[in-house]
Amino acid sequence: MSEEGTSTFAERVYHVVAAIPEGRVTTYGLIGRALGSPRSARIVGSALRFTPGDVDIPAHRVVNRIGFLSGGWHFGHPDVMRDRLLAEDVPFRDVDEYLVDINACLWDPSDDPALDWLAGDPFPQ
Repeated sequence: MSEEGTSTFAERVYHVVAAIPEGRVTTYGLIGRALGSPRSARIVGSALRFTPGDVDIPAHRVVNRIGFLSGGWHFGHPDVMRDRLLAEDVPFRDVDEYLVDINACLWDPSDDPALDWLAGDPFPQ
């Protein structure tokens, strides 16, 4: 948290990602929407790309809006991200080895009452 109890946008992203349950995934866009900034999917991705080394969050649980492992190269190769998700029993679609069955495992942070405080937390634009 930043001074005076406010958070930067990136810190709020990390709070949401830390809350993603094992075996579930969410999208960059749903994270942005939960944070009160529905058109910020790319900013969410950027925050995750530049996550400080001392921040330990399950970023492998964040996929694009159709379930594709768009952040896979952050882990070295998309196979690493896929293997982590498979170890958590996240289902994949048969049509593409890097496409999560998003209908079976999507978690919407807006529906998590434990995260309600994030949408009202001011952050620098």
